[in-house]
Amino acid sequence: MTGRTPARFTADDYRARMERAVRAAGDAGLAGLLVAPGPDLVWLTGYAPPAATERLTLLLLTPDRDPVLVVPALEAPDAAAGAPALTLRDWTDGKDPYAATTALLDTGGRYGVSDNAWALHLLRLQKALPDSSYASLTEALPMLRAVKDAAELELMAAAGAAADATYEEIRKVPFAGRRESEVGADLAGLLRRFGHSQVDFTIVASGPNGANPHHEVGDRVIEHGDMVVLDFGGLKDGYGSDTSRTVHVGEPTDEERRVHDLVREAQEAGFRAVRPGVACQEVDRAARAVIADAGYGEYFIHRTGHGIGVTTHEPPYMIEGEEQPLVPGMCFSVEPGVYLPGRFGVRIEDIVTVTEDGGRRLNDTTRELVIVD
Repeated sequence: MTGRTPARFTADDYRARMERAVRAAGDAGLAGLLVAPGPDLVWLTGYAPPAATERLTLLLLTPDRDPVLVVPALEAPDAAAGAPALTLRDWTDGKDPYAATTALLDTGGRYGVSDNAWALHLLRLQKALPDSSYASLTEALPMLRAVKDAAELELMAAAGAAADATYEEIRKVPFAGRRESEVGADLAGLLRRFGHSQVDFTIVASGPNGANPHHEVGDRVIEHGDMVVLDFGGLKDGYGSDTSRTVHVGEPTDEERRVHDLVREAQEAGFRAVRPGVACQEVDRAARAVIADAGYGEYFIHRTGHGIGVTTHEPPYMIEGEEQPLVPGMCFSVEPGVYLPGRFGVRIEDIVTVTEDGGRRLNDTTRELVIVD
């Protein structure tokens, strides 16, 4: 792929995100946010601590002080370099990190805690501040990362383009006579070739395996006459890709074509429902109605879409009951499917971003049924 290097984020960008998060926390009735290592911390600060550590690392965002990162002393130099917008409060092995943390919090406050915080750490904080209470960050602030700015959208588009390039290449490889795992390895290699630093999933679901939406890959040998669901994605420059296409090995039957055309029509209906102010559930309803009206409603067994950003699955969700209105800058999948047990499945998925007057796809490969060898 060609094109200019996507924008990167500055210390000012991260300060603005943290300030926005503090305001949102106040609006939600929270005294502040406690952010553990994971996607929220990366998005808010740009800092990703070592993955394999049991030592307490916690970002404290409260309205009465500058952002503070409680961090093990041995990791403080990396934290200072990785998150220059933060004040560090380090602690050494043998000391009590929870005392250092709770000294910066209000007794009796209610705090939002990132979902991937260790239960061990949260329980110790609860013990130290028994009058305080805690809420899941996703539950309290589900839209914190949902609306992307221009630089983030550029990165999302680049990730989508890399996934599209992967699909164009995978169509050229042989399918018949090879195991699903072999084609899955091809997908992973292509994602990396086109710039992904992290491959999160490579679903290759052939024949009857296609009726399981999360089959991933197995040892089944793909046969001539199989429908094959391909669903793959990961992170490129810190932002996610996720796309699905369904191909056929050799000529399909009339029924297989009809089901594929139905899913393609449903996916288009879901996309056409996207516009600012529309509730998320309306995207699901639009796609689901097409499939239900054709008599296949019981075979569409999952939500129509999920948000995507610094992780490949995050709010908002396109599902019945989700009344959150769409806002320009939101990015999410539109991925209806039909799954016929013991026979085959079909899924077509694009990442879509909300624009000022509708939606824009970040995946542009053909949605027609492609014949592979």
